[in-house]
Amino acid sequence: MDRSMGSAAEPMHVDRKLLYTNLEERIKYLHSFLDFNSSDVEALLTGNKYIKQLIPAVVNLVYKKLLQYDITSRAFHTRTTADETEPEEEYLHEETPKIKRRKMFLRWYLTRLCQDPTTMDFWRYLNKVGMMHSGQSRQLPLNIEYIHLGVCLGYIQDIWIEAMLSHPHLSLRRKIALVRAVNKILWIQNDLFARYHSSDGEEFADEMSLFNDADDQEGYLGDKRILGSSSGSSTDDDRSSISSGVAPSINSMAPSTIGDASTTSRGYLGMSPALSSFSPPQLPRSAVIQGS
Repeated sequence: MDRSMGSAAEPMHVDRKLLYTNLEERIKYLHSFLDFNSSDVEALLTGNKYIKQLIPAVVNLVYKKLLQYDITSRAFHTRTTADETEPEEEYLHEETPKIKRRKMFLRWYLTRLCQDPTTMDFWRYLNKVGMMHSGQSRQLPLNIEYIHLGVCLGYIQDIWIEAMLSHPHLSLRRKIALVRAVNKILWIQNDLFARYHSSDGEEFADEMSLFNDADDQEGYLGDKRILGSSSGSSTDDDRSSISSGVAPSINSMAPSTIGDASTTSRGYLGMSPALSSFSPPQLPRSAVIQGS
């Protein structure tokens, strides 16, 4: 028997049941599969100020888009996209108090995406966002069908990619690192939306403990404080403000984060030891591409 080729590497074990019953295990798997590592964390923490500067324009663009279609606009009246009954009152517009309040929620959500992703609290928050749009664990259920959640997240992703890649004061290496990191965050959020709109793992429904701990009060989402900042009025051309370079030039650039797959001294992504044990060794991306 020819043993020169060696044996195939043993695949990493993933407990299917834990993916549906334990949030931390699900996040560990998503991190591993997406190669979300310390390089992404560094890119996010050193570049989040540029993302934050985009938030007001992103919020206005998203609500212009949501109000453009009756099926999504109607949900602000009915709290569901499954009910096609026409509302008795007129459709809402951007300056309606209810929409201004919703803009505050979106601003806070996008701000939270810029915070430290090295703790489970960050990912619990994203999970609660997924749950609260599925009609679960709320005094006033909000049921938004997955197609609208997914496409809205894709719209936000498209805006951020355009803004980061066209930024006049960031090097190409930092742009790439930041785009990759943000994309991974958004895809994990996408999974946590899909999680509550899918029948996958439904045989474990009675054991889904860590997936069902969201607060009922709208606007809290686990951080125990209601939103207080105003969203501001919609600009005439938010796309222009995004593509024109909204951030000032920076005096110093952080070292490039691309290609650094090392973990921090606090464990994998600075999380608990339980999370740190799940990070597999990584080959440099260039080595994988070249087949070395």
